[in-house]
Amino acid sequence: MPTKRDYYEILGVSRNASDDEIKRAFRRLAKQYHPDANAGDPAAEEKFKEIGEAYQVLSDPEKRQLYDRYGHNMPQGAGFTGDFSGFGDFADIFEEFFGFGSRASARRGPQPGAHLKYNLTLSFEEAVFGTEKVLEIPRLETCPHCQGSGAEPGTTPVRCPQCQGAGEVRRMQQSILGLPVSVRTPCPRCGGEGEIISTPCTTCRGQKRVQVTRKINVQVPAGVDDGTQIRLAGEGEAGTRGGPSGNLYVIISVKKHPLFKRDGIDLLMDLPINIVQAALGDQVQVPTLNGTVTMTIPPGTQHGQTFRLKEQGVPRLQRNGRGDIIVTVQIVVPRDLNEKQKELLRELAKTMGREPIAHDKGVFGKVKDKFK
Repeated sequence: MPTKRDYYEILGVSRNASDDEIKRAFRRLAKQYHPDANAGDPAAEEKFKEIGEAYQVLSDPEKRQLYDRYGHNMPQGAGFTGDFSGFGDFADIFEEFFGFGSRASARRGPQPGAHLKYNLTLSFEEAVFGTEKVLEIPRLETCPHCQGSGAEPGTTPVRCPQCQGAGEVRRMQQSILGLPVSVRTPCPRCGGEGEIISTPCTTCRGQKRVQVTRKINVQVPAGVDDGTQIRLAGEGEAGTRGGPSGNLYVIISVKKHPLFKRDGIDLLMDLPINIVQAALGDQVQVPTLNGTVTMTIPPGTQHGQTFRLKEQGVPRLQRNGRGDIIVTVQIVVPRDLNEKQKELLRELAKTMGREPIAHDKGVFGKVKDKFK
């Protein structure tokens, strides 16, 4: 088996050549060795393929980096693939040289329908517990009158006389390399269809599809969140020439809740309590999405302290289990006290002094020790 030549050697450039230098070298060599300029010369054809292989690797920064490191022993799948679709200049040159006409050919085959997107807004509760919605979707469907042929029933499309049903025509033009080449383009008469509808369908007027609005039920599972995407297969627009229908993608957005914020499958909420409840403890009623539950506030609860209500949060999407509600205590200091309340607080203040009470030294104890 012959040893593969170095790609830089094939293009005649140095290993530190710029992208422009590599491109210019490729175009120069492709012009020299392309089959139109070397008819019947198999060596030139092989040379041309070798040039193309080298250019495909060296024109891609990632592949070039791998080649510089590993040479022809690059990791599998990283080197030359034989697929020129991702290399604009090279693909264009090949299409001009050989007149592939792949775009026109593709248009004549089965064409899938377009995907559709629908933005669905849900309430917070609907997103948490799931719901069913009926969507009105305007879309293109296969014409029921002509069954998608575009021709009035009883008639049939005829072969295009200009392209003889090929859907494309050949023309000569000068390539980017300065040489005349034969290029295939979509037939201007039939638009690449290969056929002409002499008697268009009276319903779709030859378009093969008609616009309709359908009501579609969508089951929204419990636990969806902003950005959740629901795929309804085959509910997009109808394909043509026997192609499959597209899909409908329902994109979820969720309204804000006045009390809860969502953190994954957990719900966050603030619970205001007064200073007496915080100091002495209490039994309080806490709202949840399933009704109220009783929660114990232990004596000495501090501002910002959190408590967790198990299994009161959001269901796991398409799985068992639920999140929790995380309650953050907010101690509310009263603003408008009557005289009796003020007097009671003054009496309490006499027993407490003016220094903060701490169960351990904490920050205040450390500051006090520092200045002793």
